[in-house]
Amino acid sequence: MHTNPESVHRPLFAARTSLRPADVAIRAAIVTLTLSTAYIHSTLGGLLFTLNALGYVVAAIAMIVPLAIAVRFRWVVRVGLVGYAATAILAWAVMGPYFSTAYIAKAIEVTLIVTLAIDFARHDGNPVAVARRELAALTNLVTGRGTFPAGA
Repeated sequence: MHTNPESVHRPLFAARTSLRPADVAIRAAIVTLTLSTAYIHSTLGGLLFTLNALGYVVAAIAMIVPLAIAVRFRWVVRVGLVGYAATAILAWAVMGPYFSTAYIAKAIEVTLIVTLAIDFARHDGNPVAVARRELAALTNLVTGRGTFPAGA
């Protein structure tokens, strides 16, 4: 079995990145919005709402944890969180209930989606280019011609 020496010595924690103040503000907004909707869902009772709240908490942590793999795949977290919030909105639209707190949660989730789209554009750029880059990296890894890039 061939072991790539670069992959053996990869650090667990990501190297410090230089985030601009706007990046920090956007990331803080994402975490705040995510934890806000998590809190609302946690107060509603029932297993489904509790699991939804837990999912949001995990996503908020994934947006800021400095582990190298989380930093490398932060774009996946962004896309996943957009999908998670959109699913919560669609599920509510289909099932209800339509009370005032639900409208607040949905407004938070829509704002979260917009903020995540801005963060994605600032850090990852064009989604098609990201998909091509990741497909090329995966192809190189599978064929043994390289490893995943360290950045992102």
